[in-house]
Amino acid sequence: MAVPILLYHQIAVPPSGRTPFRSMVVDPEAFYRQMEWLKRLGFQGLSLREALPYIEGAKRGKVAAITFDDSYENVYDNALPVLQEFGFTATNFVVVNQIGGSNAWDAPNGVAWAPCMSLEQLRDWVDLGHEVGSHTLDHVHLPDLAVEEARKQILQSRALLEELLDEVVSSFCFPYGDETPLDRVLAYEAGYRVATTTRRGRARQADDPFGLPRATVRRNDSWVHFLKKCLAG
Repeated sequence: MAVPILLYHQIAVPPSGRTPFRSMVVDPEAFYRQMEWLKRLGFQGLSLREALPYIEGAKRGKVAAITFDDSYENVYDNALPVLQEFGFTATNFVVVNQIGGSNAWDAPNGVAWAPCMSLEQLRDWVDLGHEVGSHTLDHVHLPDLAVEEARKQILQSRALLEELLDEVVSSFCFPYGDETPLDRVLAYEAGYRVATTTRRGRARQADDPFGLPRATVRRNDSWVHFLKKCLAG
C-alpha cells in the first residue's frame, strides 16, 4: 500500500512576497485545514517511525506520515497543538548544531531568519509521543563532502541526539534532498532504519528505505493540490 509522507518546513504566517523560499512557509490556518482533511479522509497521521511498518507491508491501514524539516520553533508553537488535537504524531528532523539556534544555513540565500527548537522543546516533543530524527549536524550538502566528513555529519548527529534526548533515533533526512548511493550506505551503517529525500511520490514496499520519497506541502497549495499529494503519485 502506498503511504504519503508529507514534508513541511515552517508553520507560520508567510513573510513578504519578495522573500526567497516563502513557499516553504505554510500558514497555521492552512495547516489546520490540511490535518482536518486527513482526518475526514480516514487517514491516521503518524511519525515516520510509526508509519514504517505500513510502508514495509508488515501492517495494513490508511496512514500518512507527517514530517517537518529543520526543527523550527514555529512548528512547536503552531503545529504541535494541532497534531495533539487530532491525535496525530509526527517526525521532526533536527539540525543538531542549531538546537536553540536558527536557520543559519539559509542566510546565504536570503531566507528570512527563523529560530529553531530548543532542547527543552525537543524533549517536550518526544515526551508527547512524537519522533525526532536527524538532519545532520549542520544542514550540509552531503554529496559535496569527503566521505569521512559525510560520515561524521550522519553518524555524530544521531549519537548526539540520542545522548541529549535519551531516545533511540532511527530516522534520517538528507538535507536539500541531496544524496548519493554512498550517502544511503552511510546512513545504513550509522544505524538508522529509514531515510527520506525530496523525490516526489508516495512510499511503497518496493522502495529503498534509505531513499523514501515525500510530498512537499507548500504555502499556496489548494485543497485539491493537497489531496492529490495524499492520494496520488
